[in-house]
Amino acid sequence: MTTIEHETPTASTRKSRLSRPLKTALWMVAAVAGFFLVRENWALFSTNWIYLLLLACPLMHFFHGHGGHGGHSNNSNKSEE
Repeated sequence: MTTIEHETPTASTRKSRLSRPLKTALWMVAAVAGFFLVRENWALFSTNWIYLLLLACPLMHFFHGHGGHGGHSNNSNKSEE
């Protein structure tokens, strides 16, 4: 028979649970602000969209984080074929 151990939530886990609605609200405000930014500057965006697309690539690489996916690890236990 096994016993189930329950971990008591620490202050850091409680803080992360409370900050999730705040993060969601901030993302929603950023989306609305982005919409109005595009709407007010549509002439700029419509003529220079290709440059904005090219700018998005390095920004996505910069903000991606590069961790936690497991694709960048060097696993020496694999047998080479």
